[in-house]
Amino acid sequence: MRFKISFVDGRAEIVSGADNYEQEGSMVTFFESGGRNYVDSWSTRLASFRTNDLASVQRVEEESGM
Repeated sequence: MRFKISFVDGRAEIVSGADNYEQEGSMVTFFESGGRNYVDSWSTRLASFRTNDLASVQRVEEESGM
């Protein structure tokens, strides 16, 4: 799974491999959780961004046919 992050300054970034995200204080952190629908101690942090810098977060489905 992937997430498209849009920033307030107009930039955009894709976080691949993440299946969950959550707010941790002033940061939004993306996790790979092995297909679980929740973040736990076995989840791996993939990326973090300052919440104030984000305009939107959108889930993007992976393309099939690989």
